Amino acid sequence: MVNIDGVLRKDGYELRYGDLPGEWGPVVFTHGAGMDHRMFDAQAHALHDAGHRVISWDQPGHGESSLPPGTRFSAALALDALLGLLDHLGLDRPILIGHSLGGNLAQALVRRFPERASGLIVVDSTWNEGPLTAAERLLLKLAAPSLALIPAKRLPGLMARASAVTPEGIAECEATFARMPKRTFLDVWRATVSLVDPDPGYRTTVPLGLIRGADDRTGNIATAMPRWARAEGVAEHVIPGAGHVVSVDAGEATTKAIGAIVESWGAAGSP
Repeated sequence: MVNIDGVLRKDGYELRYGDLPGEWGPVVFTHGAGMDHRMFDAQAHALHDAGHRVISWDQPGHGESSLPPGTRFSAALALDALLGLLDHLGLDRPILIGHSLGGNLAQALVRRFPERASGLIVVDSTWNEGPLTAAERLLLKLAAPSLALIPAKRLPGLMARASAVTPEGIAECEATFARMPKRTFLDVWRATVSLVDPDPGYRTTVPLGLIRGADDRTGNIATAMPRWARAEGVAEHVIPGAGHVVSVDAGEATTKAIGAIVESWGAAGSP
């Protein structure tokens, strides 16, 4: 497990992070909605063993990181936290690896500040800038109100079964989701949706890697990511036997896919 003993205090709250030293270019892992840094533990250690400096962190209101007093989770808060962490650690153009909400955040950062990253790996996350059908727009609009109708006690289990397909993955997701109050979980979901900002003409300005579980049925990821891969002219790494939280369902295969992408970039990951 990555020890997140680093603390960044900003705006009245604490961000917790782990920083594994390495001679090769830095890599920053950002977990998905309702999860925490532990979902990428195996992948973080693998890249560290390969020589990279690796940073794992908990987003505000997740894991061991708090929320600013009197403030609810939002996309703006999360993006500010990620930028603050990069500045705090003095990271020069790291590779950004993000799952779900973390992938949406990483996309938003690269779009706004392309000079801040040397590469982007998106794991089981929709394409922020991709075109949306009328049905997809409606589903995005209804997502948070639909979740709000689910009793708080049932929400972690329901979301876990929607996020993972293996018994171990479902159990891990349910235990993690249960740590977050329902109101915060809904705020996190709304933040994820808010980052979807179609601009079909936009193309990612840094090297791009795409990974998803073959059984991911969350939102429009299963259809949007293949469209994204074709539009950008990159390979889509599809992991068999895995759902939305692919690193929990199929950790070894996810580690291999991430490692292969980073290695293929060569100079992008070098000191």
